[in-house]
Amino acid sequence: MDLLPLPDVADRLGLPISRVHQLLRERGLLAVRVSGKLVVPADFLDGDAVVKGLGGTITVLNDSGFSPDETLRWLYAADDTLPGRPIDALRGDRGREVKRRAQALAF
Repeated sequence: MDLLPLPDVADRLGLPISRVHQLLRERGLLAVRVSGKLVVPADFLDGDAVVKGLGGTITVLNDSGFSPDETLRWLYAADDTLPGRPIDALRGDRGREVKRRAQALAF
């Protein structure tokens, strides 16, 4: 998995770094710490935008009690019902299916 430091994320999105921090606070994007630095998986970006549906999925998982690390693991875990990984389904414009599965985890 390719990981991008926050300044690279800001460059790719064409945003100031403060806006990237705001996206993280608002759960529109997810970062994890690696060697003390916050990084974002490159798969979370689609060109110069955040992958459609990612923010909503992160929010649903967070509201279900998932930590950022657990959310990351879930997004990258194979799911035979999709089929594939949730992050791939989001990138393939199947966000509704991913969100339904995330919502089912809350119950």
